[in-house]
Amino acid sequence: MNDEERFYENPRVLLLAFVILASIFAIMPSYSGGEFHSNLDYGLDLEGGSWLQLQLQGVVAQVTADPGLIVKSEFARLLDDSSINVDEVAVNSVTFTTSKETSKKTIDAFGFGSSSVSSAPGGGTRVTLQANEFSLTGKYLENNLNAEVIPIPGNFIRFEIRKAVTEAELNAVLAPVGGKVDMFRLGVTEETRDLTKKILDDKLNKIGLKEIPIRTVGDNYILIDLAGVDITTAREIASKPGKFEIRIQVEGNETAHVVYGDQITSVGVPEQERGGAWGVSFVLSDKGAAALRDAAIKYGAVTNPGAHLLNMYLDEKLVFSAPLAPELARNIQSVPVRNLVSTTGMDEEGKTRAKELQVHLRAGALPVNVEVIGSGQVSAELGEKFKEQVAIAGILTLIVVAFVVYLRYRQRNIIIPMLATSFSEVIIILGFAALIGWQLDLPSIVGIIAVIGTGVDHLIIITDEVLAGGALPPTKVYKSRLTKAFAIIFAAAATVLVAMSPLLFMGFGALKGFAVITIVGVLIGVLIARPAYAVIIKDMLVENTDLDYTGED
Repeated sequence: MNDEERFYENPRVLLLAFVILASIFAIMPSYSGGEFHSNLDYGLDLEGGSWLQLQLQGVVAQVTADPGLIVKSEFARLLDDSSINVDEVAVNSVTFTTSKETSKKTIDAFGFGSSSVSSAPGGGTRVTLQANEFSLTGKYLENNLNAEVIPIPGNFIRFEIRKAVTEAELNAVLAPVGGKVDMFRLGVTEETRDLTKKILDDKLNKIGLKEIPIRTVGDNYILIDLAGVDITTAREIASKPGKFEIRIQVEGNETAHVVYGDQITSVGVPEQERGGAWGVSFVLSDKGAAALRDAAIKYGAVTNPGAHLLNMYLDEKLVFSAPLAPELARNIQSVPVRNLVSTTGMDEEGKTRAKELQVHLRAGALPVNVEVIGSGQVSAELGEKFKEQVAIAGILTLIVVAFVVYLRYRQRNIIIPMLATSFSEVIIILGFAALIGWQLDLPSIVGIIAVIGTGVDHLIIITDEVLAGGALPPTKVYKSRLTKAFAIIFAAAATVLVAMSPLLFMGFGALKGFAVITIVGVLIGVLIARPAYAVIIKDMLVENTDLDYTGED
Protein backbone atom coordinates (compact mmCIF):
# COMPACT_ATOMS: atom_id res chain seq x y z
CA MET A 1 0.00 0.00 0.00
CA ASN A 2 1.89 3.04 -1.25
CA ASP A 3 0.05 6.32 -1.61
CA GLU A 4 -3.50 5.56 -0.35
CA GLU A 5 -4.73 7.41 2.73
CA ARG A 6 -4.85 5.41 5.97
CA PHE A 7 -8.23 4.46 7.37
CA TYR A 8 -7.96 6.94 10.27
CA GLU A 9 -7.76 9.77 7.73
CA ASN A 10 -10.97 8.77 5.97
CA PRO A 11 -14.00 11.08 6.56
CA ARG A 12 -16.28 8.14 7.39
CA VAL A 13 -13.93 6.92 10.12
CA LEU A 14 -13.44 10.45 11.42
CA LEU A 15 -17.22 10.86 11.61
CA LEU A 16 -17.50 7.63 13.60
CA ALA A 17 -14.75 8.77 15.98
CA PHE A 18 -16.40 12.17 16.46
CA VAL A 19 -19.80 10.63 17.21
CA ILE A 20 -18.22 8.21 19.72
CA LEU A 21 -16.48 11.07 21.54
CA ALA A 22 -19.69 13.13 21.54
CA SER A 23 -21.59 10.13 22.93
CA ILE A 24 -19.05 9.63 25.73
CA PHE A 25 -19.35 13.34 26.56
CA ALA A 26 -23.17 13.02 26.66
CA ILE A 27 -22.97 9.95 28.91
CA MET A 28 -20.36 11.66 31.14
CA PRO A 29 -19.18 8.49 32.91
CA SER A 30 -17.41 8.91 36.26
CA TYR A 31 -16.49 6.88 39.31
CA SER A 32 -16.63 8.24 42.85
CA GLY A 33 -17.56 7.04 46.28
CA GLY A 34 -17.26 3.43 45.16
CA GLU A 35 -20.05 3.88 42.61
CA PHE A 36 -20.29 4.41 38.86
CA HIS A 37 -22.12 7.59 37.83
CA SER A 38 -23.35 8.85 34.46
CA ASN A 39 -26.00 10.97 32.77
CA LEU A 40 -27.96 7.87 31.82
CA ASP A 41 -31.53 7.70 33.13
CA TYR A 42 -32.76 4.29 34.26
CA GLY A 43 -36.37 3.23 34.20
CA LEU A 44 -38.46 1.45 36.77
CA ASP A 45 -36.95 -1.98 36.01
CA LEU A 46 -33.37 -0.87 36.69
CA GLU A 47 -33.86 1.94 39.20
CA GLY A 48 -36.66 0.58 41.35
CA GLY A 49 -39.82 2.53 42.06
CA SER A 50 -43.56 2.29 41.51
CA TRP A 51 -46.10 1.99 38.70
CA LEU A 52 -49.71 3.09 38.58
CA GLN A 53 -52.69 2.27 36.40
CA LEU A 54 -55.23 5.10 36.23
CA GLN A 55 -58.76 4.90 34.88
CA LEU A 56 -60.35 8.06 33.50
CA GLN A 57 -63.82 8.61 34.89
CA GLY A 58 -66.11 9.41 31.99
CA VAL A 59 -68.52 8.04 29.41
CA VAL A 60 -69.52 8.71 25.81
CA ALA A 61 -73.26 8.43 25.13
CA GLN A 62 -75.72 8.96 22.31
CA VAL A 63 -79.06 10.09 23.69
CA THR A 64 -82.47 11.44 22.71
CA ALA A 65 -84.75 13.79 24.66
CA ASP A 66 -87.79 16.03 24.18
CA PRO A 67 -86.71 19.71 23.93
CA GLY A 68 -90.10 20.93 25.11
CA LEU A 69 -90.04 18.76 28.22
CA ILE A 70 -86.46 19.88 28.95
CA VAL A 71 -87.45 23.54 28.86
CA LYS A 72 -90.57 22.93 30.95
CA SER A 73 -88.72 20.87 33.56
CA GLU A 74 -85.65 23.11 33.87
CA PHE A 75 -87.36 26.49 33.90
CA ALA A 76 -90.02 25.28 36.30
CA ARG A 77 -87.14 24.57 38.70
CA LEU A 78 -85.04 27.64 37.87
CA LEU A 79 -87.92 30.14 37.97
CA ASP A 80 -89.80 28.29 40.72
CA ASP A 81 -92.87 28.24 38.50
CA SER A 82 -94.90 25.06 38.13
CA SER A 83 -97.16 26.69 35.51
CA ILE A 84 -94.55 26.84 32.72
CA ASN A 85 -96.27 26.30 29.37
CA VAL A 86 -94.33 25.41 26.19
CA ASP A 87 -96.00 27.20 23.27
CA GLU A 88 -93.84 26.20 20.31
CA VAL A 89 -90.88 23.91 19.57
CA ALA A 90 -88.99 24.69 16.36
CA VAL A 91 -85.73 23.29 14.99
CA ASN A 92 -83.56 26.01 16.54
CA SER A 93 -85.86 27.64 19.09
CA VAL A 94 -88.31 26.93 21.87
CA THR A 95 -91.00 29.39 23.02
CA PHE A 96 -92.56 29.15 26.49
CA THR A 97 -94.63 31.25 28.88
CA THR A 98 -94.03 31.74 32.60
CA SER A 99 -96.30 33.39 35.11
CA LYS A 100 -93.28 35.12 36.66
CA GLU A 101 -92.03 38.55 35.65
CA THR A 102 -88.46 38.01 34.46
CA SER A 103 -85.85 39.64 32.25
CA LYS A 104 -83.69 38.64 29.30
CA LYS A 105 -80.56 38.96 31.51
CA THR A 106 -81.98 36.45 33.99
CA ILE A 107 -82.99 33.96 31.30
CA ASP A 108 -79.63 34.24 29.48
CA ALA A 109 -77.74 33.74 32.75
CA PHE A 110 -79.15 30.20 33.01
CA GLY A 111 -76.98 29.23 30.03
CA PHE A 112 -79.56 27.59 27.75
CA GLY A 113 -78.99 30.08 24.94
CA SER A 114 -79.78 33.60 23.85
CA SER A 115 -83.35 34.68 24.47
CA SER A 116 -85.93 37.26 23.55
CA VAL A 117 -88.43 38.27 26.22
CA SER A 118 -91.84 40.00 26.02
CA SER A 119 -94.89 40.39 28.19
CA ALA A 120 -97.40 37.59 27.91
CA PRO A 121 -101.14 38.26 27.41
CA GLY A 122 -102.83 38.06 30.73
CA GLY A 123 -99.62 38.60 32.71
CA GLY A 124 -96.32 36.87 33.04
CA THR A 125 -93.50 36.60 30.49
CA ARG A 126 -93.22 35.04 27.06
CA VAL A 127 -89.69 33.74 26.31
CA THR A 128 -88.16 32.48 23.06
CA LEU A 129 -84.90 30.55 23.49
CA GLN A 130 -82.53 30.30 20.54
CA ALA A 131 -81.55 26.68 21.19
CA ASN A 132 -81.89 23.27 19.57
CA GLU A 133 -82.26 19.73 20.84
CA PHE A 134 -78.48 19.26 20.92
CA SER A 135 -77.71 22.28 23.11
CA LEU A 136 -80.77 21.85 25.33
CA THR A 137 -79.99 18.19 26.02
CA GLY A 138 -76.36 18.97 26.81
CA LYS A 139 -77.29 21.72 29.29
CA TYR A 140 -79.93 19.51 30.88
CA LEU A 141 -77.40 16.72 31.45
CA GLU A 142 -74.83 19.20 32.78
CA ASN A 143 -77.30 20.57 35.33
CA ASN A 144 -78.68 17.23 36.48
CA LEU A 145 -75.40 15.30 36.57
CA ASN A 146 -73.34 18.18 37.98
CA ALA A 147 -70.67 17.41 35.40
CA GLU A 148 -69.03 18.82 32.32
CA VAL A 149 -70.87 17.63 29.23
CA ILE A 150 -69.02 18.08 25.95
CA PRO A 151 -70.96 17.78 22.67
CA ILE A 152 -69.43 15.51 20.03
CA PRO A 153 -70.03 16.86 16.50
CA GLY A 154 -71.81 14.53 14.08
CA ASN A 155 -75.17 13.45 12.78
CA PHE A 156 -76.28 12.04 16.12
CA ILE A 157 -76.74 13.66 19.53
CA ARG A 158 -73.64 12.37 21.30
CA PHE A 159 -71.94 13.72 24.39
CA GLU A 160 -68.83 13.09 26.40
CA ILE A 161 -69.85 13.14 30.06
CA ARG A 162 -66.79 13.85 32.19
CA LYS A 163 -67.96 11.95 35.23
CA ALA A 164 -68.36 8.33 36.33
CA VAL A 165 -71.98 7.44 35.56
CA THR A 166 -73.72 4.19 34.67
CA GLU A 167 -76.10 3.64 31.77
CA ALA A 168 -78.95 3.03 34.23
CA GLU A 169 -78.24 6.32 36.02
CA LEU A 170 -78.17 8.19 32.72
CA ASN A 171 -81.48 6.65 31.63
CA ALA A 172 -82.99 7.65 35.00
CA VAL A 173 -81.90 11.27 34.47
CA LEU A 174 -83.34 11.35 30.93
CA ALA A 175 -86.65 9.64 31.74
CA PRO A 176 -88.45 12.77 33.09
CA VAL A 177 -87.85 14.58 29.78
CA GLY A 178 -88.87 11.69 27.53
CA GLY A 179 -85.28 10.70 26.79
CA LYS A 180 -83.24 7.51 26.66
CA VAL A 181 -79.73 6.25 25.98
CA ASP A 182 -79.19 4.88 22.47
CA MET A 183 -75.46 4.19 22.77
CA PHE A 184 -73.24 4.01 25.85
CA ARG A 185 -69.48 3.51 26.18
CA LEU A 186 -67.20 3.79 29.16
CA GLY A 187 -64.23 6.04 28.49
CA VAL A 188 -63.57 9.49 27.11
CA THR A 189 -62.73 10.96 23.73
CA GLU A 190 -59.21 10.78 22.37
CA GLU A 191 -58.82 14.55 22.83
CA THR A 192 -59.77 14.36 26.52
CA ARG A 193 -57.49 11.37 27.09
CA ASP A 194 -54.51 13.14 25.50
CA LEU A 195 -55.26 16.35 27.41
CA THR A 196 -55.34 14.44 30.70
CA LYS A 197 -52.02 12.81 29.83
CA LYS A 198 -50.45 16.18 29.03
CA ILE A 199 -51.68 17.79 32.25
CA LEU A 200 -50.44 14.84 34.32
CA ASP A 201 -47.10 15.06 32.56
CA ASP A 202 -46.84 18.80 33.27
CA LYS A 203 -47.89 18.30 36.90
CA LEU A 204 -45.36 15.57 37.59
CA ASN A 205 -42.57 17.56 35.96
CA LYS A 206 -43.45 20.70 37.93
CA ILE A 207 -42.90 18.90 41.22
CA GLY A 208 -39.47 17.74 40.14
CA LEU A 209 -40.07 14.24 38.78
CA LYS A 210 -38.43 14.40 35.35
CA GLU A 211 -38.78 12.09 32.38
CA ILE A 212 -41.64 10.00 33.75
CA PRO A 213 -43.06 7.69 31.07
CA ILE A 214 -46.83 8.23 30.83
CA ARG A 215 -48.57 5.92 28.39
CA THR A 216 -52.20 5.75 27.28
CA VAL A 217 -54.05 2.50 26.66
CA GLY A 218 -57.41 2.64 24.93
CA ASP A 219 -59.75 5.54 25.68
CA ASN A 220 -59.76 5.48 29.47
CA TYR A 221 -56.50 4.11 30.87
CA ILE A 222 -53.16 5.77 31.65
CA LEU A 223 -50.03 3.94 32.83
CA ILE A 224 -47.34 5.81 34.78
CA ASP A 225 -43.87 4.56 35.78
CA LEU A 226 -42.31 6.51 38.66
CA ALA A 227 -38.70 5.36 38.94
CA GLY A 228 -37.19 5.97 42.38
CA VAL A 229 -40.58 6.73 43.99
CA ASP A 230 -42.13 4.48 46.66
CA ILE A 231 -45.70 3.28 46.27
CA THR A 232 -47.13 5.53 49.01
CA THR A 233 -45.65 8.66 47.48
CA ALA A 234 -46.70 7.52 44.00
CA ARG A 235 -50.34 7.20 45.05
CA GLU A 236 -50.20 10.60 46.75
CA ILE A 237 -48.76 12.19 43.61
CA ALA A 238 -51.43 10.61 41.41
CA SER A 239 -54.21 11.74 43.71
CA LYS A 240 -53.10 15.39 43.79
CA PRO A 241 -53.98 16.30 40.22
CA GLY A 242 -57.70 16.43 39.75
CA LYS A 243 -60.70 18.27 38.51
CA PHE A 244 -60.45 21.93 39.54
CA GLU A 245 -63.59 24.04 39.94
CA ILE A 246 -64.58 27.41 41.39
CA ARG A 247 -68.05 27.60 42.94
CA ILE A 248 -69.87 30.43 44.69
CA GLN A 249 -71.75 30.11 47.97
CA VAL A 250 -75.48 30.69 47.45
CA GLU A 251 -77.32 30.04 50.70
CA GLY A 252 -76.02 28.16 53.70
CA ASN A 253 -73.81 25.33 52.46
CA GLU A 254 -75.33 25.37 48.98
CA THR A 255 -72.98 26.39 46.16
CA ALA A 256 -73.31 27.07 42.43
CA HIS A 257 -70.79 26.40 39.67
CA VAL A 258 -68.81 29.36 38.31
CA VAL A 259 -65.88 28.09 36.22
CA TYR A 260 -63.70 25.03 35.73
CA GLY A 261 -59.93 25.09 35.72
CA ASP A 262 -59.72 25.20 31.92
CA GLN A 263 -60.81 28.86 32.12
CA ILE A 264 -57.61 29.75 34.02
CA THR A 265 -55.15 30.93 31.37
CA SER A 266 -52.09 31.66 33.52
CA VAL A 267 -50.91 31.49 37.14
CA GLY A 268 -48.32 33.64 38.88
CA VAL A 269 -45.84 32.75 41.61
CA PRO A 270 -46.58 33.12 45.35
CA GLU A 271 -45.86 36.71 46.38
CA GLN A 272 -46.39 38.87 49.44
CA GLU A 273 -49.08 41.47 49.01
CA ARG A 274 -49.24 44.85 50.70
CA GLY A 275 -49.43 44.27 54.44
CA GLY A 276 -47.33 41.09 54.31
CA ALA A 277 -50.06 38.62 53.31
CA TRP A 278 -49.13 35.93 50.81
CA GLY A 279 -51.14 35.43 47.64
CA VAL A 280 -51.22 33.81 44.19
CA SER A 281 -52.29 35.75 41.12
CA PHE A 282 -54.11 34.09 38.24
CA VAL A 283 -55.82 35.19 35.02
CA LEU A 284 -59.22 34.07 33.78
CA SER A 285 -60.24 33.84 30.15
CA ASP A 286 -62.84 36.30 28.87
CA LYS A 287 -65.48 33.61 29.19
CA GLY A 288 -64.37 32.77 32.73
CA ALA A 289 -64.29 36.43 33.80
CA ALA A 290 -67.80 36.97 32.42
CA ALA A 291 -69.06 33.86 34.24
CA LEU A 292 -67.54 35.07 37.53
CA ARG A 293 -69.07 38.53 37.13
CA ASP A 294 -72.53 37.13 36.31
CA ALA A 295 -72.43 34.74 39.27
CA ALA A 296 -71.23 37.43 41.69
CA ILE A 297 -74.05 39.78 40.65
CA LYS A 298 -76.70 37.08 40.48
CA TYR A 299 -76.03 35.69 43.95
CA GLY A 300 -75.29 38.98 45.71
CA ALA A 301 -71.53 38.59 46.24
CA VAL A 302 -70.95 42.15 44.99
CA THR A 303 -73.14 43.64 47.74
CA ASN A 304 -72.50 41.15 50.54
CA PRO A 305 -69.18 39.35 49.81
CA GLY A 306 -68.93 37.78 53.28
CA ALA A 307 -72.12 35.76 52.75
CA HIS A 308 -71.15 34.48 49.30
CA LEU A 309 -67.64 33.04 49.44
CA LEU A 310 -65.78 31.82 46.38
CA ASN A 311 -64.79 28.20 46.95
CA MET A 312 -62.11 26.32 45.01
CA TYR A 313 -62.44 22.55 44.75
CA LEU A 314 -60.00 19.89 43.61
CA ASP A 315 -61.64 16.51 43.02
CA GLU A 316 -64.69 17.91 44.85
CA LYS A 317 -62.55 18.62 47.93
CA LEU A 318 -62.44 22.19 49.20
CA VAL A 319 -58.88 23.54 48.86
CA PHE A 320 -59.49 27.29 49.23
CA SER A 321 -62.33 29.60 50.28
CA ALA A 322 -62.48 33.38 50.55
CA PRO A 323 -64.87 36.29 49.88
CA LEU A 324 -64.42 38.83 47.11
CA ALA A 325 -62.20 41.69 48.18
CA PRO A 326 -64.22 44.92 48.66
CA GLU A 327 -62.44 46.67 45.78
CA LEU A 328 -63.00 43.69 43.46
CA ALA A 329 -66.67 43.52 44.48
CA ARG A 330 -67.11 47.16 43.45
CA ASN A 331 -65.24 46.88 40.15
CA ILE A 332 -66.80 43.61 39.00
CA GLN A 333 -70.28 45.16 38.93
CA SER A 334 -69.37 47.30 35.92
CA VAL A 335 -66.84 45.17 34.03
CA PRO A 336 -65.60 41.54 34.07
CA VAL A 337 -62.24 41.25 35.88
CA ARG A 338 -59.70 38.79 34.48
CA ASN A 339 -56.75 39.38 36.82
CA LEU A 340 -57.38 38.00 40.30
CA VAL A 341 -55.34 37.28 43.43
CA SER A 342 -56.13 34.61 46.02
CA THR A 343 -54.79 35.65 49.44
CA THR A 344 -53.67 32.74 51.62
CA GLY A 345 -52.51 34.35 54.88
CA MET A 346 -49.47 35.60 56.72
CA ASP A 347 -46.03 34.22 57.62
CA GLU A 348 -44.79 30.73 56.71
CA GLU A 349 -48.23 29.14 56.89
CA GLY A 350 -49.56 31.61 54.34
CA LYS A 351 -46.53 31.04 52.14
CA THR A 352 -46.98 27.25 52.29
CA ARG A 353 -50.68 27.54 51.42
CA ALA A 354 -49.82 29.87 48.53
CA LYS A 355 -47.40 27.31 47.09
CA GLU A 356 -50.01 24.56 47.39
CA LEU A 357 -52.67 26.73 45.75
CA GLN A 358 -50.29 27.62 42.92
CA VAL A 359 -49.85 23.92 42.12
CA HIS A 360 -53.62 23.36 42.21
CA LEU A 361 -54.27 26.33 39.92
CA ARG A 362 -51.54 25.43 37.44
CA ALA A 363 -51.99 21.69 37.01
CA GLY A 364 -54.98 20.68 39.04
CA ALA A 365 -57.49 21.11 36.25
CA LEU A 366 -57.72 17.61 34.89
CA PRO A 367 -60.69 17.44 32.52
CA VAL A 368 -61.88 14.26 34.26
CA ASN A 369 -61.30 12.57 37.59
CA VAL A 370 -58.94 9.60 37.67
CA GLU A 371 -59.05 6.46 39.81
CA VAL A 372 -56.04 4.32 40.71
CA ILE A 373 -57.12 0.82 39.67
CA GLY A 374 -53.72 -0.88 39.85
CA SER A 375 -50.32 -0.28 41.37
CA GLY A 376 -47.09 -2.03 42.23
CA GLN A 377 -43.46 -1.41 42.95
CA VAL A 378 -39.95 -2.69 42.26
CA SER A 379 -37.58 -2.34 45.20
CA ALA A 380 -34.35 -0.42 44.75
CA GLU A 381 -32.40 -3.56 45.66
CA LEU A 382 -34.15 -5.57 42.96
CA GLY A 383 -33.59 -2.77 40.45
CA GLU A 384 -29.87 -2.76 41.26
CA LYS A 385 -29.80 -6.53 40.82
CA PHE A 386 -31.47 -6.20 37.41
CA LYS A 387 -28.90 -3.57 36.46
CA GLU A 388 -26.03 -5.92 37.37
CA GLN A 389 -27.60 -8.78 35.45
CA VAL A 390 -28.11 -6.59 32.39
CA ALA A 391 -24.45 -5.52 32.49
CA ILE A 392 -23.38 -9.16 32.75
CA ALA A 393 -25.70 -10.12 29.88
CA GLY A 394 -24.21 -7.38 27.70
CA ILE A 395 -20.64 -8.47 28.43
CA LEU A 396 -21.50 -12.12 27.79
CA THR A 397 -23.13 -11.12 24.50
CA LEU A 398 -19.93 -9.43 23.31
CA ILE A 399 -17.81 -12.40 24.47
CA VAL A 400 -20.01 -14.93 22.66
CA VAL A 401 -20.02 -12.77 19.52
CA ALA A 402 -16.23 -12.51 19.71
CA PHE A 403 -15.91 -16.29 20.05
CA VAL A 404 -18.19 -16.97 17.07
CA VAL A 405 -16.35 -14.44 14.92
CA TYR A 406 -13.02 -15.99 15.94
CA LEU A 407 -14.19 -19.46 14.95
CA ARG A 408 -15.21 -18.13 11.54
CA TYR A 409 -12.23 -15.96 10.62
CA ARG A 410 -9.37 -16.68 13.09
CA GLN A 411 -7.76 -13.36 12.13
CA ARG A 412 -7.36 -10.61 14.69
CA ASN A 413 -7.29 -7.92 11.98
CA ILE A 414 -10.93 -8.91 11.26
CA ILE A 415 -12.08 -9.76 14.78
CA ILE A 416 -10.84 -6.57 16.47
CA PRO A 417 -12.42 -4.07 13.99
CA MET A 418 -15.66 -6.04 14.00
CA LEU A 419 -15.98 -6.09 17.80
CA ALA A 420 -14.79 -2.49 18.11
CA THR A 421 -17.48 -1.41 15.62
CA SER A 422 -20.20 -3.27 17.55
CA PHE A 423 -19.02 -1.78 20.85
CA SER A 424 -18.97 1.70 19.31
CA GLU A 425 -22.60 1.29 18.26
CA VAL A 426 -23.55 0.52 21.87
CA ILE A 427 -21.74 3.65 23.07
CA ILE A 428 -23.49 5.81 20.46
CA ILE A 429 -26.91 4.39 21.36
CA LEU A 430 -26.30 5.10 25.05
CA GLY A 431 -25.08 8.59 24.16
CA PHE A 432 -28.27 9.21 22.20
CA ALA A 433 -30.36 7.99 25.16
CA ALA A 434 -28.47 10.30 27.55
CA LEU A 435 -28.83 13.25 25.18
CA ILE A 436 -32.62 13.02 24.85
CA GLY A 437 -33.19 11.85 28.44
CA TRP A 438 -34.60 8.47 27.43
CA GLN A 439 -35.11 6.09 30.35
CA LEU A 440 -33.35 2.77 29.88
CA ASP A 441 -35.50 -0.15 30.96
CA LEU A 442 -35.35 -3.89 30.29
CA PRO A 443 -37.04 -3.67 26.85
CA SER A 444 -34.55 -0.94 25.86
CA ILE A 445 -31.63 -3.13 26.91
CA VAL A 446 -33.09 -6.01 24.92
CA GLY A 447 -33.21 -3.63 21.96
CA ILE A 448 -29.48 -2.86 22.37
CA ILE A 449 -28.66 -6.58 22.46
CA ALA A 450 -30.76 -7.09 19.31
CA VAL A 451 -28.85 -4.27 17.62
CA ILE A 452 -25.55 -5.96 18.48
CA GLY A 453 -26.78 -9.17 16.86
CA THR A 454 -28.06 -7.53 13.66
CA GLY A 455 -24.95 -5.33 13.53
CA VAL A 456 -22.57 -8.28 13.59
CA ASP A 457 -24.67 -9.94 10.88
CA HIS A 458 -24.18 -6.88 8.66
CA LEU A 459 -20.43 -6.75 9.37
CA ILE A 460 -20.11 -10.42 8.42
CA ILE A 461 -21.95 -9.72 5.16
CA ILE A 462 -19.46 -6.95 4.35
CA THR A 463 -16.45 -9.09 5.27
CA ASP A 464 -17.62 -12.17 3.33
CA GLU A 465 -18.48 -10.14 0.24
CA VAL A 466 -15.12 -8.37 0.01
CA LEU A 467 -13.22 -11.61 0.75
CA ALA A 468 -15.13 -13.74 -1.75
CA GLY A 469 -12.48 -15.83 -3.47
CA GLY A 470 -10.22 -15.82 -0.39
CA ALA A 471 -8.26 -12.63 -1.08
CA LEU A 472 -8.73 -8.89 -1.12
CA PRO A 473 -9.75 -7.93 -4.68
CA PRO A 474 -8.65 -4.89 -6.71
CA THR A 475 -10.28 -1.55 -5.93
CA LYS A 476 -13.00 -1.66 -8.63
CA VAL A 477 -14.01 -5.19 -7.70
CA TYR A 478 -13.88 -4.29 -4.01
CA LYS A 479 -16.24 -1.35 -4.56
CA SER A 480 -18.59 -3.51 -6.61
CA ARG A 481 -18.74 -6.17 -3.90
CA LEU A 482 -19.16 -3.50 -1.23
CA THR A 483 -22.10 -2.03 -3.14
CA LYS A 484 -23.70 -5.45 -3.26
CA ALA A 485 -23.12 -5.97 0.47
CA PHE A 486 -24.69 -2.61 1.35
CA ALA A 487 -27.68 -3.34 -0.89
CA ILE A 488 -28.33 -6.42 1.26
CA ILE A 489 -27.72 -4.45 4.48
CA PHE A 490 -30.04 -1.59 3.54
CA ALA A 491 -32.79 -4.06 2.57
CA ALA A 492 -32.42 -5.87 5.90
CA ALA A 493 -32.40 -2.57 7.81
CA ALA A 494 -35.53 -1.37 6.00
CA THR A 495 -37.28 -4.59 7.00
CA VAL A 496 -36.40 -4.00 10.66
CA LEU A 497 -37.61 -0.40 10.51
CA VAL A 498 -40.94 -1.43 8.99
CA ALA A 499 -41.36 -4.21 11.57
CA MET A 500 -40.67 -1.82 14.49
CA SER A 501 -42.83 1.05 13.25
CA PRO A 502 -46.16 -0.26 14.61
CA LEU A 503 -44.68 -0.58 18.10
CA LEU A 504 -43.26 2.93 17.84
CA PHE A 505 -46.40 4.75 16.68
CA MET A 506 -49.07 2.66 18.38
CA GLY A 507 -47.24 2.90 21.72
CA PHE A 508 -47.80 -0.57 23.16
CA GLY A 509 -46.52 0.20 26.63
CA ALA A 510 -42.91 -0.64 27.43
CA LEU A 511 -42.43 -2.22 23.98
CA LYS A 512 -42.08 1.32 22.65
CA GLY A 513 -38.66 1.47 24.32
CA PHE A 514 -37.60 -1.68 22.49
CA ALA A 515 -38.78 -0.21 19.19
CA VAL A 516 -37.09 3.17 19.70
CA ILE A 517 -33.71 1.69 20.66
CA THR A 518 -33.82 -0.87 17.84
CA ILE A 519 -34.68 1.75 15.20
CA VAL A 520 -32.02 4.18 16.47
CA GLY A 521 -29.44 1.40 16.62
CA VAL A 522 -30.14 0.24 13.08
CA LEU A 523 -29.95 3.80 11.72
CA ILE A 524 -26.67 4.45 13.55
CA GLY A 525 -25.28 1.22 12.12
CA VAL A 526 -26.19 1.67 8.46
CA LEU A 527 -25.47 5.43 8.33
CA ILE A 528 -22.31 5.70 10.47
CA ALA A 529 -20.79 2.45 11.74
CA ARG A 530 -21.03 0.12 8.70
CA PRO A 531 -19.50 2.59 6.20
CA ALA A 532 -16.61 3.25 8.60
CA TYR A 533 -16.08 -0.50 9.09
CA ALA A 534 -15.88 -1.00 5.32
CA VAL A 535 -12.97 1.48 5.20
CA ILE A 536 -11.22 0.06 8.27
CA ILE A 537 -11.46 -3.61 7.22
CA LYS A 538 -9.98 -2.84 3.79
CA ASP A 539 -6.96 -1.20 5.38
CA MET A 540 -6.56 -4.05 7.85
CA LEU A 541 -6.74 -6.69 5.11
CA VAL A 542 -4.19 -4.82 3.00
CA GLU A 543 -1.77 -4.85 5.93
CA ASN A 544 -2.24 -8.59 6.32
CA THR A 545 -1.37 -9.51 2.70
CA ASP A 546 2.13 -10.52 1.53
CA LEU A 547 1.58 -8.59 -1.71
CA ASP A 548 2.36 -4.97 -2.30
CA TYR A 549 -1.26 -3.98 -2.91
CA THR A 550 -1.46 -0.71 -4.83
CA GLY A 551 -5.20 -0.56 -5.32
CA GLU A 552 -4.87 -0.72 -9.14
CA ASP A 553 -6.73 -3.17 -11.37
